[in-house]
Amino acid sequence: MNDSASKDVELSPIELGRRLTTDVLAAMKGAFVGKDEVIDLLGVSLVAGENLFILGPPGTAKSALVQDLATRLHGQVFDYLLTRFTEPNELFGPFDIRKLREGELVTNTEGMLPEASLVFLDELLNANSAILNSLLLVLNERVFRRGRETRNLPLVMVVGASNRLPEDDALGALFDRFLLRVRCDNVHDDRLGEVLSAGWRLAQNQFHDKATVDVEAIRRLQRFLYDVDLSAVRPLYVELVHRLRRAGIPVSDRRAVKLQRLLAASAVLCGRATVSRTDLWVLRYIWDTDEQREIVAAIVQDAVDIADESERATAHPRAHGGATPDPEELARELECIASRAGEMSLSAADQSVLRDQLGLLASRCAWVSNEQARLHLDAQVNQLWQHLESRP
Repeated sequence: MNDSASKDVELSPIELGRRLTTDVLAAMKGAFVGKDEVIDLLGVSLVAGENLFILGPPGTAKSALVQDLATRLHGQVFDYLLTRFTEPNELFGPFDIRKLREGELVTNTEGMLPEASLVFLDELLNANSAILNSLLLVLNERVFRRGRETRNLPLVMVVGASNRLPEDDALGALFDRFLLRVRCDNVHDDRLGEVLSAGWRLAQNQFHDKATVDVEAIRRLQRFLYDVDLSAVRPLYVELVHRLRRAGIPVSDRRAVKLQRLLAASAVLCGRATVSRTDLWVLRYIWDTDEQREIVAAIVQDAVDIADESERATAHPRAHGGATPDPEELARELECIASRAGEMSLSAADQSVLRDQLGLLASRCAWVSNEQARLHLDAQVNQLWQHLESRP
């Protein structure tokens, strides 16, 4: 344990949260250009003890980000690239031959997933039926079960990554165990020079003097979350969940309960023991499909923006909103609504959902910076309003 990690035991949970933000996460942002969003979500998920799903094409530093975080934790790490043919032994370990000779089925888990504090599963959605049930239990209950053998796991977080979203129910159940989802794309062309310089320094190991944090300190932060006060923001949170559901975003009661830990984690990383309205930013990342991302972001940002000045002064950087809306993405969303609105039979409930979605998209269109694109989108919105209003 280095000096920075050894001092963690002397710090209060609030001080620990601040140190994780200023020493660990900020250092990662300096090493990885254009990945602040993913790094912030890694931090929130780590403190909350919840799972994070990273979506993006190959070569966008998904694995490198998680591996860099792993080097900053004083705990055991397990990472694995899943294929369609991955067997349970490759993740959980083989049966112990010595015990097997004595008639006992005991798994030798040394160096495998059941002994890890941080787990990274690359190409997660390649998981096959042979390992699916075991993985679901690991992700949801932090338990490893094999025959009569049951073990509680020391996991603080699981990160999954893929270049695609699930396409069937079995993988959908696996995807559902990851509360937060974030895209990790190639950095914009105008920052390529920065990427090359940072990548060169990483390859030369110029970031070798890393601030670290002990995994036991992370566990202490996770236990502290139940002492964080959510009472002031809970009515607004309830209203926000209702709005998301009315817009067609599925938020189950189970997920709504668990998401409170992420709100508390955001507060702790900001050095607070009280959740404010600004911490609702984390709900921007509960989408299931690419088409939902703009809708979720608009609904959540409306709730965050009503925060007062005192709340904004101690807000998480992510609370201030993301980039301006992508007009092409908005156009695709409007095409989806137009397609649904053109169906012959739509129930009153379906029409209500479409109106809610259209209203949210209309508010996002107002923030498009390119005037010509904004006027074009406004015209599409007006046509859809007229079409929906004319339906019986």
